[in-house]
Amino acid sequence: MDGYVQKKFEGKTKRYVQTLDLRDDPDLIREYRKWHSEAHHWREIRVGIRTVGILEMEIYLLGTRLVMVVDTPEDFDWTSAMQRLSTLPRQTEWESFVAKFQGCDTHATSDEKWQMMERIFHLYTD
Repeated sequence: MDGYVQKKFEGKTKRYVQTLDLRDDPDLIREYRKWHSEAHHWREIRVGIRTVGILEMEIYLLGTRLVMVVDTPEDFDWTSAMQRLSTLPRQTEWESFVAKFQGCDTHATSDEKWQMMERIFHLYTD
């Protein structure tokens, strides 16, 4: 594994990490991966993510466990951004669409599905 190159941003940023479990079905997981690929993504969803102020978003997969890493400006307000995101074009449709893979309520917003993780370790520098 070569790792992943990180983009640097001007000024301080905040990082949020969330988790969500997919249904334990290899066919659904393959399809979920497909809909998150560059070739099949919904453009409106990516635009909406940027519109609410998110600088970078990554999703990692291990088995059925997803981990999402979100980088934002230091003054980012998570609650108001997620409320705004839920009102943007096609966001509700997207959340209903991906719920079949996630095993969540088809009416749940992204913020209701993804559970915020707590950082318990950080390699502090001097």
